[in-house]
Amino acid sequence: MTDRVETNERAQQLVQAAEQLFTAGVMSHSGHANLSARLDDERFLLTPGFVRGLLPEQLATVGHDGRVLAGELRSVSAEIIAMHSVVFRARPQVGAIIHTHSPAATAFALAHRPLPCRTEPMLRFGQPEEVPVVPWGPRGSDVSVRGIAEVLERRPTTSAVLLANHGLLVFGPDAAATAHLVVAIEESAEAEIAATALGGAVDFPDGALAAVRAAIARVAS
Repeated sequence: MTDRVETNERAQQLVQAAEQLFTAGVMSHSGHANLSARLDDERFLLTPGFVRGLLPEQLATVGHDGRVLAGELRSVSAEIIAMHSVVFRARPQVGAIIHTHSPAATAFALAHRPLPCRTEPMLRFGQPEEVPVVPWGPRGSDVSVRGIAEVLERRPTTSAVLLANHGLLVFGPDAAATAHLVVAIEESAEAEIAATALGGAVDFPDGALAAVRAAIARVAS
């Protein structure tokens, strides 16, 4: 019973996160995305091939070995099981993962350019460093999955990666926090592109992250 309740709660959290992304306006024209939530060390929930109007009962339970344990996935969604699994395996503290084709962030992925951390929301919502680029490989392929694993190993503190010529992959402690970071990254990418017309964005001064953390701590105390 406890397992069922926990699964239902995680499913509802993913549905709410998907709604949050659409409300924030950070989705591509197609609305493409896939979201997942860890259930335990062997299983996670994964969205089907759509997330607009998503319902909790439409989520599938999958294993890290690629098997669909409950529910159904289209073949196009089954391709990305390994993309989510590699992150869950590499980062035991990660509770949720979101992949989108958010337009501005995807522009950086197309340009193979890391996205700098120059906006305060990125500091606040879990990415106080540039978002690195994973070399391109066909979606869900061994090449793509190995590329993600290698970047995660080299960048142990990043909470997001750009998938070259593809899109954005973000991970965090839970679905809501991960969705907040997706929004922060997309807004930052938009601002970076807009700032080029003004001569380019400028880095934070030294100590900015510590100052933001101190401000958050003061409010929380």
